[in-house]
Amino acid sequence: MNPRPRRLRLAFVITAVLLLAGGSLGYILHARHRAGPLPQAGAEASFDTGQPGLYFRDATTGRVARQSGDGAARVAGGPSCERFHAAGEHALCLRKLPGTPARTEAVVLDRRLREVRRVTVPGIPTRARVSASGQVLAWTTFAAGDSYAASGFSTRTSILDLRTGYLVKSMEQIPLTLGGARHHSPDVNYWGVSFAGDDNRFYATVSTGGRTHLVEGDLRNWSAKALRENVECPSLSPDGTRVAFKKKVSDDPREPWRLYVLDLATMTEHALAEPHGVDDQAAWLDDSTVAYALPGADGRTSDIRSVPADGTGAPVLLVPNGSSPVAVS
Repeated sequence: MNPRPRRLRLAFVITAVLLLAGGSLGYILHARHRAGPLPQAGAEASFDTGQPGLYFRDATTGRVARQSGDGAARVAGGPSCERFHAAGEHALCLRKLPGTPARTEAVVLDRRLREVRRVTVPGIPTRARVSASGQVLAWTTFAAGDSYAASGFSTRTSILDLRTGYLVKSMEQIPLTLGGARHHSPDVNYWGVSFAGDDNRFYATVSTGGRTHLVEGDLRNWSAKALRENVECPSLSPDGTRVAFKKKVSDDPREPWRLYVLDLATMTEHALAEPHGVDDQAAWLDDSTVAYALPGADGRTSDIRSVPADGTGAPVLLVPNGSSPVAVS
């Protein structure tokens, strides 16, 4: 048999397959281009509504949700986040990426919870904060370990200024004044940033030499000074006069901290009425109320509770199965 017709038929079949495949690929690419980026969840939980509400991470779905008032039903449908915070014109969503080593995706969102910018950093997401204007954001990840009570952990805290687009990937090199002198040490770790209303001054925790300190920082001058020992995860009150924080009161790894409030003018502190240990960066709902996440009864999820900031009263359950509370107007 003449092999030429066979070769011609084979060539025809291969050509047809390639043309079909190319056409299919072209259609797919054209369809993707025509469809644009994948739609984002979040319209239902948008805080571009003009109505105040409590926003939080719904533990059942892992998505951002909103609750408009006491006893109101939650409105879900926001983006999936492990840590969330919002203020002013922007929100911050932290997501743990799959795989090893651990990496976190910090996603900046607008008031409709649509993505504005995305940054990937090493570590496990743990703290997120947005300044009152929404223009300056900070987040903290664990580079190792999964609890502040664990030994040998390391943190990385980043600061992003949306006004300039400038990103500080790690603030460990910020000049630190401790005990009145410039402090240099390889074990310096920062976490839990909270911004003042001027988008310049901030408070944070620094750990060095086995001790934690509250620091006051200056973004423009890029400097930080220690104010007080044994202060973790500070949260500045809306009026800028007080800081809610975690204070270590026990060596018991199950509940080493209690919630306190520090008056910045007098440097006096008082305990809040929450009797349980709190491992969270508290959030001020207003100038007189602090909210925070506490492990739920099942030990697997967390509930959002609030307590008066003056040390009186008793804790109130705000949202079952929630975390990362923030009041947004």
